[in-house]
Amino acid sequence: MALAAAGRFPRTRKRFASASRSIDRLGEQALFFARAIGWAPRALMHYPKETLRLIAEISMGTGALAVIGGTVVIVGFLTLFTGGTIAVQGYSSLGNIGVEALTGFFAAFINVRIAAPVIAGIGLAATIGAGSTAQLGAMRVSEEIDALETMAIPSIPYLVSTRVMAGMIAIIPLYALAVIASFMASRFATVVLYDQSSGVYDHYFSTFLIPTDILWSFAQAIVMAIAIMLIHTYYGFNASGGPVGVGVAVGNAVRSSLIAVVTVTLLISLAIYGGSGNFNLSG
Repeated sequence: MALAAAGRFPRTRKRFASASRSIDRLGEQALFFARAIGWAPRALMHYPKETLRLIAEISMGTGALAVIGGTVVIVGFLTLFTGGTIAVQGYSSLGNIGVEALTGFFAAFINVRIAAPVIAGIGLAATIGAGSTAQLGAMRVSEEIDALETMAIPSIPYLVSTRVMAGMIAIIPLYALAVIASFMASRFATVVLYDQSSGVYDHYFSTFLIPTDILWSFAQAIVMAIAIMLIHTYYGFNASGGPVGVGVAVGNAVRSSLIAVVTVTLLISLAIYGGSGNFNLSG
């Protein structure tokens, strides 16, 4: 019945064809992601030098990006200014109801659970993610990936799995720097700029900073790094259409990875903290 209707109505036929292509792309992406993750142990065993090179490239960058310190500096500055913004907004908002002393609680709660993971994910997508898409896309359009296959070098383990593992390993020190930068900026803005007592800030900050929240925050950052690297390597690996196609692939990958960052944050927050937030404020 549906096929007959699609044959009689061209617009319906186009909608069915578009839906079919979308389902096919989702299946291709799922298969690519599964193969990349499945080949990860082989990538670590057979290509350790390439993995180490990619970790250094992800952390410090290459070319013009290395001049400013690479992803380390970019993510650090992003979270630094985010932590300062949280302190400014928190102090002014809480001051409206006379509880500006709780700015330390606000910083401990927002930085760990929302701000630092999201901003770090955005920084990763804009730096190492976009760079990986551009690299693999350039290799694809110049037929370098096909050349690797003719030399009996499996392209997915060598090019994709190594990048996924490098991103997963490099995110741990990068995210530690991001969390520290956000904490320092929040304390500086509250204590130095707003002249709040350091003892008051430290008391509420240490009271409401739950160690398990930091561990879950690191787990969230690792999941985001894996998702970002998988998405960007997929678009770069399957780029086509010359330099223009590479640019289109980078744009599509960045857009998809930003959606993935927010989605991962939402799902993990709901799974860990639920609707209550897992804290009690009284006194």
